[in-house]
Amino acid sequence: MRAAKLRTLAERAFKWSAMTTVGRFALQLVAQVVLARLLGPGNYGVYGIGMVALTFAGFLSGNAFSYNLVLKKEVDDGDVRFAFTWQLMAGLFCSAAMFAMAGWLAGYFGDPRVEPMVQWMSVTCLLQCLGATASCLLTRDMNFRALGLIQLGSYAAGYLIVGVPMALYGFEAQALAAASVVQAGVATAAMFAVRPHPIKPLLRHHLSAETFDTGRTVFFTNMVNWLLTNVDRIVIGRLLSTHSVGLYNVAYNFASIPYVLLVSSLQPTFLAAGAKLQDDLRQLGEAWLTMLACVLVFLIPAGVLLSMLAGDLVMVLYGSAWSEAGWVMAVMFLCLPAWSCLGLSTPVLWNTRRKHLEAMLQLPVLAIALPVWWLLAPLGIRAVVIAAAAAIVVRSIIIVGACVRALDLSWRMLVPFALRGLALGAVCALAVLVGRQLLTLLHPLATLIVETCTGVGVLLVLTIARPQVLGPEARSVLSRLIPRFSPGWAAPEARP
Repeated sequence: MRAAKLRTLAERAFKWSAMTTVGRFALQLVAQVVLARLLGPGNYGVYGIGMVALTFAGFLSGNAFSYNLVLKKEVDDGDVRFAFTWQLMAGLFCSAAMFAMAGWLAGYFGDPRVEPMVQWMSVTCLLQCLGATASCLLTRDMNFRALGLIQLGSYAAGYLIVGVPMALYGFEAQALAAASVVQAGVATAAMFAVRPHPIKPLLRHHLSAETFDTGRTVFFTNMVNWLLTNVDRIVIGRLLSTHSVGLYNVAYNFASIPYVLLVSSLQPTFLAAGAKLQDDLRQLGEAWLTMLACVLVFLIPAGVLLSMLAGDLVMVLYGSAWSEAGWVMAVMFLCLPAWSCLGLSTPVLWNTRRKHLEAMLQLPVLAIALPVWWLLAPLGIRAVVIAAAAAIVVRSIIIVGACVRALDLSWRMLVPFALRGLALGAVCALAVLVGRQLLTLLHPLATLIVETCTGVGVLLVLTIARPQVLGPEARSVLSRLIPRFSPGWAAPEARP
């Protein structure tokens, strides 16, 4: 009964998360395209450097101390007050450090526009800190309806209502900075309104050691992940230019949107539900395998399709000034399955008391990637993105392998999922190539439309005619949205 109730709650949470995720995807796409066209690669490069600094500072001011609230089976007011107190203190320290270092960072990257950008981002850092505890409590409650709507509304308020008008009035990179501050402020206020919690300071607590241990692990893990995700941008900004950072950042971020939205929908749900299944490895393993089956079966062909469309996609959405970003985007789209497997596997380590492994297992990858990025950067952003893609794939293999061992499973269980995805990806690629040969008008928009129609059309026809190609796991998940994909489904007989 308890497991069934938890499953129902998790499914409801996922559905709300998925719906709001689609809305955020649409908003991000519109806002990013409009702002990129208005501001150009140089301004986006300055914004990208500011985001690198914000992400680094956000390790403590984000949710390092509040994260333990998600993992615990029971939480009281003392836990919340203690987490919020130390979260706020860490946020104040990190925000002040960002503001103080803004001038030095501008000198390091050789662009004076970086200084006000980082100063703006220090305010964003503090606002994110203030909302971290409420955010973690909403995640613990699996109230992804409220979380998703808040994220949707705050993004619209920041980037569409504030960012776009400021860009139109000539504020350049500062339009993006102001949008970031407004988004964080609206989100923090809304989350606290929906999930209020005690804010009276509490410096000591009977679970202080456990909370600090989780905080240290979150910080160290985020540090490793931050380095693996952002050093490539730092190297490009240092050895090339902010213009190159802008091209790389927009392509990388656009290609990662499906991954970010998928993981932000599923990972919190899986983490919160998994925390209640810590003593039931069988159910935890089944849930994880089902997610990986869907990722490999659906995202391999999706990644192949998007990779082949990337060049035309950039030309249609961003214009010729961004043409070099198409190659970067194409490579990163191919990383979608590996990215998603990585993001959806880390909750297994945290819920099987192996939280330290996420960082420790990735340290060798970091040690190799750092000098490789530095050596390849003078060759251009194409060389850097190849190294970045290789790092993502290797990290995914390492973390998935750790989860296989933690759940006492076998790699052989993942092989059918990968083979089905690769087969569907090959069919998709062939369909796109056929569509490309049918074109007589070589215009980016025409190419994009025809190749999308042929690639998606062939996949739809194949899966509708032969749904068993998806495999039982992916087919079962899809049947919850489309009943005809259920193994036992039969078309209703026509009435006379």
